[in-house]
Amino acid sequence: MFLLHFLFLKFIFCVPILFSIIYRELHRLNKPPVKTIQSLDGDLIDCVLSTSQPAFDHPLLKNHTIERPPASLKNFKSGTLLTQKQIWHESGECPIGTIPVRRTLAKDILQAGSIHNYRKKKGGLSAVPKPSSATILQSSHEHAIAYMQGNAYNGAQVTMNVWSPSVEVASEFSLSQIWVLAGSFTSDLNSIEAGWQVSPDLYGDNNPRFFTYWTADGYQTTGCYNLLCSGFVQTSNAVAIGAAISPVSSYGGSQYDMRVLIWKDPLTGHWWMLLGESTIVGYWPAFIFTHLAGSASLLEWGGEVVNSKPHGNHTTTVMGSGQFAEAGYGEASYMRNIEFVDSTNVLRSVVAGLQTFAEHPNCYDIQSGSNSAWGNFFYYGGPGQNPNCP
Repeated sequence: MFLLHFLFLKFIFCVPILFSIIYRELHRLNKPPVKTIQSLDGDLIDCVLSTSQPAFDHPLLKNHTIERPPASLKNFKSGTLLTQKQIWHESGECPIGTIPVRRTLAKDILQAGSIHNYRKKKGGLSAVPKPSSATILQSSHEHAIAYMQGNAYNGAQVTMNVWSPSVEVASEFSLSQIWVLAGSFTSDLNSIEAGWQVSPDLYGDNNPRFFTYWTADGYQTTGCYNLLCSGFVQTSNAVAIGAAISPVSSYGGSQYDMRVLIWKDPLTGHWWMLLGESTIVGYWPAFIFTHLAGSASLLEWGGEVVNSKPHGNHTTTVMGSGQFAEAGYGEASYMRNIEFVDSTNVLRSVVAGLQTFAEHPNCYDIQSGSNSAWGNFFYYGGPGQNPNCP
């Protein structure tokens, strides 16, 4: 009886403190909107003044003036003006001078387990594929990637098709992304990441969503997903980072893909991001990084899955479409037009040096190729648990 009474008092005392902490975090994240859009998928998209966005909570950005997109960035646009489609676009648009921000709710933090878990990528350094590393082989994070290293890189791009992979348990995720990296695979690792992901813990559903991530210290104290901390400066009023993408590819049917370009402005050193054919989303300021204040030394493209072995066996969380690479177009997930920006600020095809890597090819694999239409490309993915991946 005494123990029950003690636990009851502890519960009564702790719950108000917990909700007070969550309230403070929500107040920090959710800036006052000038307009709110109710998305058909349940998200609330707040149109926040560009000058009030979360980036400016960063101590190094207190007196920062939002940069205009560099004129040379137009060299990386295509001739079309298409915007990457997201579900919230069907319900409205944010005015010029504002940015769309997916509103964080108390349930979002509670389902992640903690404020730290909500903002951060699970697994720390194990979330970054390190080819041929025994450390990664023992990790709960599994990858199928293409990569290049050894030179100074000022950016990279890829066009990837978007799927809605099934995730076995909420604490796992499945994603496809680009990594722009510098530093060693220790606490000094700098990373800029962008792509699409399904993460029930982070978003509360199984929709594929456009996401970003950054860190300047190997996923320890700096950086976060999307706009959940200060750092990334958004300039677009058309893209909500963390919002659901629509439409998505279907097995044997239509294929829908998106282009991501990350490019370093040689004048300011800032890393700009372009989504789709012409939408400039914003930039990561050079001064929030250490190694990436200069060039990148490693570029990676591909898929990642968290395998928590929820029932003692390999997870059934799928990567990409859930099909192995050999299934090919219309069935397997792909990345095409893989290119990099060299030290002279020219976007180039990978003539040589693109390698592939998968820790467990019986679970998720990758096959690369090239042709005149897609340039360098690869198919990748897999079902996870199967007779050859117990």
